[in-house]
Amino acid sequence: MEYMGLKKNRHNTILEIITGQEIDTQEELARQLKEAGYDVTQATVSRDIRELNLCKVSAGGGRQKYAILQQEDSRHLEDKYIRVLKDGFSSMDMAQNILVVKTVSGMAMAVAAAIDAMRFREIVGSIAGDDTIMMAVRTVEDTEKLMGRIRELLHSPQTM
Repeated sequence: MEYMGLKKNRHNTILEIITGQEIDTQEELARQLKEAGYDVTQATVSRDIRELNLCKVSAGGGRQKYAILQQEDSRHLEDKYIRVLKDGFSSMDMAQNILVVKTVSGMAMAVAAAIDAMRFREIVGSIAGDDTIMMAVRTVEDTEKLMGRIRELLHSPQTM
């Protein structure tokens, strides 16, 4: 139970940090948390960002910053995820039941988060680097089906 209280306090601190400052990297957020007295790892910060449903938004001048993703209707959120997928996607290929998605440099985590948010039942889990995402898919057939679904999203008309 103590852990949950610490986590809640850390989450509240993260929200205070990102609303008071322009934080654009996980490393910068981790540094701010350490200055606030939290002993965090990169993995912890990454998990907190996912759990808090944070996203990056334009901060002007070509910079981005973390912000709280407002709860909106699911159709609007799906459109945002599709837009992230379209903006970051470069190519994809499969190796048996592993789908490898290549992205624009620096976009793999955002594209992986968007794909995860779409909750494709075929995906067991995914790992993102700088420009590559590896997704474990249930079967070879599911991998082929998933590639088709992603292609459909990439060629769907953008709604606004």
